Amino acid sequence: MMLNSSLSLPFLGRLPDLAKMSSQFDEVHDRKNTDSQKWQKYEGKDILPMWVADMDFQAPQPVLEALHERVDHGIFGYARPERSATEAVIEMLENNYQWRVKAEWLVWLPGLVVGLNVTSRAFASTDETILTTTPIYPPFLLAPRFQNRGVIKAPMALDGRTWVFDWDAMDNAVEPNTRMFFFCNPHNPCSRVFEKEELERVTAFCEKHDLLLCSDEIHCELLLDGREHVSISTLSKEIEQRCLTLISPSKTYNLAGLGCSLAIIPNDQLRRQFAASVRGIVAEVNNFGYVACEAAYRHGAQWRDELLDYLKANRDLVQSFVQEKMPLIGQYEHQATYLAWMDMQKLQLDNPGRHFEERGVGLSEGSFFDAPNHLRLNFGCPRSTLQEGLKRMKNAYDAATN
Repeated sequence: MMLNSSLSLPFLGRLPDLAKMSSQFDEVHDRKNTDSQKWQKYEGKDILPMWVADMDFQAPQPVLEALHERVDHGIFGYARPERSATEAVIEMLENNYQWRVKAEWLVWLPGLVVGLNVTSRAFASTDETILTTTPIYPPFLLAPRFQNRGVIKAPMALDGRTWVFDWDAMDNAVEPNTRMFFFCNPHNPCSRVFEKEELERVTAFCEKHDLLLCSDEIHCELLLDGREHVSISTLSKEIEQRCLTLISPSKTYNLAGLGCSLAIIPNDQLRRQFAASVRGIVAEVNNFGYVACEAAYRHGAQWRDELLDYLKANRDLVQSFVQEKMPLIGQYEHQATYLAWMDMQKLQLDNPGRHFEERGVGLSEGSFFDAPNHLRLNFGCPRSTLQEGLKRMKNAYDAATN
């Protein structure tokens, strides 16, 4: 894998006067003692958590109101999605991505990671393998292993500051028993939004090697700078029939704890295989997950637009601060998500994550993504929290370089 920590960033333009801006996302909410995995990790320690991918923002008001109404009903038995929830998903996909999905294609799940595990179990046997590219979201590597399936890794490459596919490495990685390609777009942790031409080449690659395609598109509503998401299943009828797509409102609307995701599987046979692997093992989506999903997709657009503006400003702050104050930290083109991927190898640290933790900021370890000497920063937080986190990072940087 080609890595370059000395890459310079283009001029970002004059940043807005952040001190004079006001936003609902500026409000700091105390998440301590609220069952937050993110904040419990460093409970009792002066370490600011900026690691796992949930945001420190309240969910949209229409979602909160819908949940309050559901609580007031007071009965929480076994749940199934109302027709209106299914229709909300279908309408969102058509309005946002021009993808006409049929109701029977949807399989509701209590989490996207569940979907990766079920996919591994459903479509590969114990003597078959699943291919993915690295660096990558850790469950892409872990889910097949948890299901006793093999994982093959093909490293991505860099084109300037942009992570791209290494097509030769991918072709060379495929084995006769490789059954499936795990794909992530928008990409976590590389923050790429793949262009249509790249997506078409992915489909050709899967068809060439007769691979099923599992496309994780959970960050599809978090594109920055006006970019547009193209769901890979929409490119042709041929790829649609070998593809399953995983989505969820959880990342965009900060609903991860409510446990509601979807697999979209147009191929009847594949959908039956998938459903058979779910049956009796995977818990059902709970009442609140369905309600929140529908409310987010029907009424969350304005909130999301404001969120994207806020995240863009946060991204620009991170990039300008790192470039000016911590120039030995390598950065990449950041096109989507609230997760900044950073190369720490020029700091020559034995354990970058621990080094930064010891100086008060908790980041995601690159080794979990199959990329040692990298760290991932979650900037989905109020700007004052981000500024404090960057200040602590600068102290850690100075300790490493002085």
